[in-house]
Amino acid sequence: MEIEQTVALILIIAGAILLIIEATSPGVFMVIPGTVLVILGLIGFIYPDLLFSVYSPIIALVVAVPVTIGTIKLYQVLARPEPPTTTVAESLVGRDGIVVVGTEPESIKGKVRIGSDTWSATSSEPIENGIEVTVVKSEGVHVTVVRKQ
Repeated sequence: MEIEQTVALILIIAGAILLIIEATSPGVFMVIPGTVLVILGLIGFIYPDLLFSVYSPIIALVVAVPVTIGTIKLYQVLARPEPPTTTVAESLVGRDGIVVVGTEPESIKGKVRIGSDTWSATSSEPIENGIEVTVVKSEGVHVTVVRKQ
C-alpha cells in the first residue's frame, strides 16, 4: 500500500470515529470534521496524487463549507426550538397535588406541589402537610384546594 493510500485510510478511520462520537453524543458537532475527513480520505483513494498536492487545502475547504452549511440546516430541522412551557393558572383547576406547607383559610402561606411546580395555596379548612388535594380555583400565582375525595 502506498503512503497516499495509507494516509487516505487513516483519514477515513479518523472521520468514522468522529461520526461515531457524534452518533453517541449528538450535538457535539463532530459530524462536520468527521464527514470532511471521510470525504477527503475517499478522494485520496480515488485520486492519490491530490492528497499531498497544493490543491489539498482547497479541496478540504470546498468540502467543508457545504458540509458545515448542510449540517447546520439539518440540525435546525431536527431540533427546532420550542417555546418554553408555561403553566396557565386556569389549567391547574381539577389537578391533584400534595400539600408541602399546611394550608389555612384566608391565607396563601400554604404551599402545594402540583407536578414539578410548587404553588401558594389556600383552603376553606386547615390541611396538613402530605395530604393529597385537588385544585378548585386558581387566581394569579396561588390556588385554592380541597382535600382529595
